[in-house]
Amino acid sequence: MCGIAGIMSFAGQPVSLDELREMCAAISHRGPDDEGFYLGRDKSVGLGMRRLSIIDLQTGRQPVHNEDGTVWVVFNGEIYNFRDLRRTLEQRGHVFSTATDTEVIVHLYEDFGPRCVEHLRGMFAIALWDVRSRTLLLARDRLGIKPLYYAETSGRLLFASELKAILQAPQVERSLNWRAVSHLFTCLTTPPAESIIEGVHKLEPAHILIASPGKSPRIERYWEIRFEPDYSRSEEEYAEELRERLEESVTLHLVSDVPLGAFLSGGIDSSAVVATMARLVPGPVKTFSIGFPDQDFNELDHARLVAKGFGTEHHELILEPNVVDTLEELAWYLDEPFGDPSAIPTFMVSKLAAAHVTVVLSGDGGDELFAGYDKYQVEGRERRFRFVPAGIKRQLCRLSRLMPEGMRGRNFLRRFSLPEVERYLDAITLFTPEAKQRLFRKEAFERLFEYEPFRLEAEALKHGDGHWLTRLQALDLKRYLPLDILTKVDRMSMAHSIEARVPLLDHKLVEFAATIPPELRLRNGTTKYIFKRAMRGILPDEIIDRPKQGFAVPLGRWFRGQLGSFVRELLLSETSRRRGIFNTAYIEQLVQRHENGRPLDWHLWTLMSFELWCRTFLDRQAEHAPWNRMDPRDSHVVGTRA
Repeated sequence: MCGIAGIMSFAGQPVSLDELREMCAAISHRGPDDEGFYLGRDKSVGLGMRRLSIIDLQTGRQPVHNEDGTVWVVFNGEIYNFRDLRRTLEQRGHVFSTATDTEVIVHLYEDFGPRCVEHLRGMFAIALWDVRSRTLLLARDRLGIKPLYYAETSGRLLFASELKAILQAPQVERSLNWRAVSHLFTCLTTPPAESIIEGVHKLEPAHILIASPGKSPRIERYWEIRFEPDYSRSEEEYAEELRERLEESVTLHLVSDVPLGAFLSGGIDSSAVVATMARLVPGPVKTFSIGFPDQDFNELDHARLVAKGFGTEHHELILEPNVVDTLEELAWYLDEPFGDPSAIPTFMVSKLAAAHVTVVLSGDGGDELFAGYDKYQVEGRERRFRFVPAGIKRQLCRLSRLMPEGMRGRNFLRRFSLPEVERYLDAITLFTPEAKQRLFRKEAFERLFEYEPFRLEAEALKHGDGHWLTRLQALDLKRYLPLDILTKVDRMSMAHSIEARVPLLDHKLVEFAATIPPELRLRNGTTKYIFKRAMRGILPDEIIDRPKQGFAVPLGRWFRGQLGSFVRELLLSETSRRRGIFNTAYIEQLVQRHENGRPLDWHLWTLMSFELWCRTFLDRQAEHAPWNRMDPRDSHVVGTRA
């Protein structure tokens, strides 16, 4: 596990080692153990990395090269099938000089070129330089577990694990991407292929980017999830194979030369991972949980039940609302504005785990694979409203417009006046177009007015294949999972220099889950029906049958209590006003309505996250946190004859 960065120059401007050092310094939390650099002889290409040592502690330093030094790679992630790949490659005549999983990438590339990524089973962001063909290959894993950003500017291609590393380049202007701003305040995140900074992009999951001098970089998709239900199999056959696939995946995810443990929320996903680990590892599994004094949000009793049942070495932390300093720290590590407040407990549970282990397994991905979200249940019920006559829908729309904003029932009426797809998307929208017009000042709103954040989602839902539930899950796997869930887990775990692994998102398990009929994922209002059946008898019934709670935070109560003054001081500050982006009077209305009992905590949190990000990356022109530098004497630099 590490953070990677690099530069490819198309216009003759040489890459300097100091530039690479600055980029890597900004992401040293991703790899505090080591740093390494490759600089081509003509200095047209430079690769850099920061290493968190997980596998092959002695000889696994990066960059790694092939036998004759014509292929070089830096890599962030883990390749779980590297031992099988290595044996095959050795039989084909390849010679290895390390025991690390990174080295299989260079030898696979020698045999398969850019399609080498199709052989990898794991999570990864890869940068590979082919000296002979003068080709740079960037690749990201199938589900988007590991991040990768890139930008083309001033005749150069820059790339890195995090946005902040690219911002070290003086030629990258720190200008807001208004399409990303619009997406943030609609969907809680920035878009799939763009960042909050104009001109800096994300390489999307399951894609590769190929660049070489004299040619425009091209981007290709190398994998696609296809939901193709197999109705020839029985429930019991699906449940049995699901247990087998889970055990296989967890076994692969246990490969490590350092201590590992697991996040344990007490939900069925993390509990299933812990239960499987307990059967496979010698000694007790180390588990980590976060709770709250507010019992409406506290899951510790369920986590303790699982921990006791499987004899884990359990650690837990009660999170209090004294998190102001943590919120400011989060802005740095989140890298972009982020509208999901569960980043807070994820940050804290990662901090707790980092005192004991270097690797943690989590249960993320189960809701997307097996239809665990409440919104799927809701949509199953609300679909009957698609039969409401158009005339009645028009009347509901008119009535909702007559009601003042914030009045109870207004959103309900407006939502059910909408066509089917628009109704579903409206239910998962943060600020509606109407609300955004009030939120943003006129000049700012005009910049984002033409961008429709849910355009691609609407097309996918309207014209996608298969069952309605399949279309919703496919959308979440491509959008919500990588943009929200996996972004949160990656940034918050790496903030504390620990590696989070997600065995439920092994792509072989994902492909199997896509063959399960939708009627076995959501049955008669029961979410995760087949997963619950598979875990029956393994997990306590109290865990399987409990209502879904989610990794929620009592922000609403915090914002009405101890954090109330901080919210006002931040969002209504002169610093925020001077930006000229938001209508301060409208924000005051939101704060007041929240204090009066309306649940607007996610709206306020997204505004707070945006403001904290602006202060961290725009106002201060932040380079890197003061603890992020490494003594150059502790790094290593390699090069080639070309």
